[in-house]
Amino acid sequence: MPSEFRRRFWLPPRAHGEVIEDRSVSFLELFYDLVYVVVVAQAAHGLAHNISWQGVVDFAAIFGLIWLGWLNGTLYYDLHGREDGRTRTMVFAQMLLLAWLAVYTEGAPTETGEEFALVYGIFMGLLTLLWYGVRRQDSDEYNRITAQYIGASVVFTAVMFGTIWVPQGARVWVWGGFVLLYIVSGMVIVRREETISGIDFDTTDSLVERFGLFTIIVLGEVVVGVVDGLGSTDLTPIVVVTGMLGLMIGFAFWWSYFDFVGRRHPRANSLDRTRWIFGHLPVTLAIAAAGAAMVSMVEHATDDHVPAGTAWLMSGAIAAGLLWLVLVARTLQDYERVPELYGPIAGTLTAAAALVLFIGWWQPAPWLMLLALLVVLAGTWFTAAYRWMHLDDPESALPA
Repeated sequence: MPSEFRRRFWLPPRAHGEVIEDRSVSFLELFYDLVYVVVVAQAAHGLAHNISWQGVVDFAAIFGLIWLGWLNGTLYYDLHGREDGRTRTMVFAQMLLLAWLAVYTEGAPTETGEEFALVYGIFMGLLTLLWYGVRRQDSDEYNRITAQYIGASVVFTAVMFGTIWVPQGARVWVWGGFVLLYIVSGMVIVRREETISGIDFDTTDSLVERFGLFTIIVLGEVVVGVVDGLGSTDLTPIVVVTGMLGLMIGFAFWWSYFDFVGRRHPRANSLDRTRWIFGHLPVTLAIAAAGAAMVSMVEHATDDHVPAGTAWLMSGAIAAGLLWLVLVARTLQDYERVPELYGPIAGTLTAAAALVLFIGWWQPAPWLMLLALLVVLAGTWFTAAYRWMHLDDPESALPA
């Protein structure tokens, strides 16, 4: 009976190479991503109430850790998960830890940093064990790269546990530095192994969809920021108008991402694939930071000028998001397939980023700043739409 139970309900993970090409994103994955709504919201809430250079550093480091956790869980399920009880149990275990992590996320830079490091270390330890289970199923050709990945995860987990004893002021800097080191080492490992071993790590439709879904999660933080701002001030007409303009900034982000980048595959080489993956970190970070700035924008809706910190956070986040969209777009298959469309788009987004920074320097009234930003973002899309309509075959440029 126990062996029959394992055979039907507790299967080992899929090995590398056992890719399900036509797999759709499951309801379990959607449920898993939903927990990140809470974790990201807590991180953004901390930035919204501490708009400063240190607040931005704190937010970037914590968001980077959250995103790396999501990436590890997502890659594991997409490449190795099954529709069985073992996979479900492990995903639910991660969700329990993430809910626990959310409790300490807002205060992680200060009073709850030790608790955050402890829970995050446990979370990464669980993921490391799951990846070790994959190595036991892998063939010899994949064993080396899996071993390197597991080794990096062990070090990452140990460092997170170690930061429990790091002084409060230095802890966030250690986290941020290790996020950067993790990204660089991940890119180096994948690129080197693909060159040496000829291993091809393809990007599946379901993985592309998961990245789009996480982008939607952070776009939701723009909505949360607007609602938080509206809920903390008197709802005068100018406050309501400012809030609605803020929501439209989120709509514009959605439009740009899913028309220019979303649902599209990166080129089939390790450099572009890893740039595509890790390029989503600054894009989503920028969107979430803009959502945090929305709280202050709405709260100060009746002021003559946007507070300087809020203006630079909003404009800097939007400008960074636009520039990273350009870099992610350059990794796409469509960038080479439709150069007459993507070349002008890249130039337009870069010019728009410069205009957005000028608007932040200008610091007009909140409603006027949001309106000006919206005009710039809408202008980028209409420019791209004009180019698209004048292609010989516009339908060929749509996502497959």
